[in-house]
Amino acid sequence: MKIALIGYGKMGKEIEKLALERGHSISVTIDKENLNTFNEETFKQSDVAIEFTQPEFAVDNYKQCFKNNIPVVSGTTGWLNAFDEIKSLCKNENQSFFYASNFSVGVNIFFEINKKLAALINQTGGYDVEMEEIHHTQKLDAPSGTAISLAEQIIKELSTKNKWALDSNKEEDLSITAKRIADTPGTHAVKYSSEIDEITIEHKAHNREGFALGAVLAAEFLQDKKGVFSMKDLLNL
Repeated sequence: MKIALIGYGKMGKEIEKLALERGHSISVTIDKENLNTFNEETFKQSDVAIEFTQPEFAVDNYKQCFKNNIPVVSGTTGWLNAFDEIKSLCKNENQSFFYASNFSVGVNIFFEINKKLAALINQTGGYDVEMEEIHHTQKLDAPSGTAISLAEQIIKELSTKNKWALDSNKEEDLSITAKRIADTPGTHAVKYSSEIDEITIEHKAHNREGFALGAVLAAEFLQDKKGVFSMKDLLNL
């Protein structure tokens, strides 16, 4: 495949490395300094685009891909207030879009464990829940998209929580603590506490390779498909 990389930071470079190892080529790299590249033939002839940028640019990037009939895989977080718009646009224009708040296979297994544990706690009662996420200092959004996904799963299963909030002391809130520490790929922990014990589940990334590999696998999966897809489709979850 000829892959267009939209966003050429640390993640973009890791995706490039893994894509080349898997026999693909990079048709073009686009960053905020060369947005005019969207109009060039090298971009328009790409088989797929992989997009890891910032939330203020993401939606326009997707629209550029749709405009040129290029399937797009995105891992940018913090833009989901426009998700319904992009979903409708993708379907109405018969385009291809793959979104995940986290492309790590391990994290997506963690998602399934998280849902099951929340359902079990809801049946038994007696526990309060809180979350913590830790990322590198360059990550601008807080909490992370992965933390929000985990929190929304818990709220759906757990009748004692109505919404998530950063550093909340309200009993009805699922409190999330977000920390930013240099050179930290990502850690997410969910802790249930009662008067007699604690249950904690945690996922800790050692590097960016797992996220990059998942994005390349998603790009491979998206070929010859139309519609909106996620890691559930890729992993048959």
